[in-house]
Amino acid sequence: MKAVVVGATGAVGTEMLSIIAERKFPVTELVPTASERSAGAALRFGTKEVKAVALTKEIFDGADFAFFCLDSRLALEWTPVALDAGCTVIDNSSAYRMRSDVPLVVPEVNGDLLTGAERLIAKPNCTTAIALTALGPLHRVFELRSVVAASYQAASGAGAAAVRELRSQTRDALDGRETETRALPRRIAFNLFPQIGGFVSDGYTEEEDKLEKESRRILDAPELRVSATCVRVPVERAHSVALHATFAERVTPEKATETLRTASGVRVLEGEDYPTPLDADGGDDVLVGRIRRDRVFEGGLAFWVVGDQLRKGAALNAVQIAERILEVRGK
Repeated sequence: MKAVVVGATGAVGTEMLSIIAERKFPVTELVPTASERSAGAALRFGTKEVKAVALTKEIFDGADFAFFCLDSRLALEWTPVALDAGCTVIDNSSAYRMRSDVPLVVPEVNGDLLTGAERLIAKPNCTTAIALTALGPLHRVFELRSVVAASYQAASGAGAAAVRELRSQTRDALDGRETETRALPRRIAFNLFPQIGGFVSDGYTEEEDKLEKESRRILDAPELRVSATCVRVPVERAHSVALHATFAERVTPEKATETLRTASGVRVLEGEDYPTPLDADGGDDVLVGRIRRDRVFEGGLAFWVVGDQLRKGAALNAVQIAERILEVRGK
């Protein structure tokens, strides 16, 4: 089986190579691609080293899967090329997420939608994927009605340049030097700011808009009410989300805990234990803690969710989609 990782030198792309190797995804030929500037870069693939090659039309010939780890503009340009070559494309960008003819999938939540016939599948925003891995099992049992979310998103969610900026700004601030801000809209060292993406017409940001619209699609809940505030924080890796949820029926913390204990991809921390970004860093599970009765929303829940956004929020989710497709195709 031939697989192409498009954008393999970026933060998500390098994680994709790691996960394909870790999970022993049945690939016999792996082709990591990069821009012409990065072509030839040595990349780790399990115990091996592979070289990134420049992205060309011919790369997709004979490929079974193409994992796209590019921005939306490039995804829109290159996805038709891969599809024409006969690839099944799993796209990490936002290019196709809201197209009704393209499944938007978190495997633990709505993976049963995949029939094996799909040629193009979209993966949701990283914060959506992490939040819904926890919310999805509760929705199946209790029917989710509304969500108020506050996310605390790591610098790596904005790419490798943002991580470098966090590190350099922190060093400069500690040494009393002026800090430079280029990759992010505000200084991130010893700071945080409530802006991820541009602003939309009603004052919300693009990230907050994605969480609302993508959650409705994935849960098949068009009436779901979602209000989010997405915040960039000085953490290198793993996103955290504080969730306040209401349901069609009253849900006790005990019932919610019991449901989440058996949910795929979820690990519950109970009592006074709770997860932090460091606990989720490098892990596959979405960690849930501080499950409690909401003091504002009658019959609602408040809880805390943490997940590695480069893994479950991006690369792992994409590989799980491919695994599910192989499973239903009987391969």
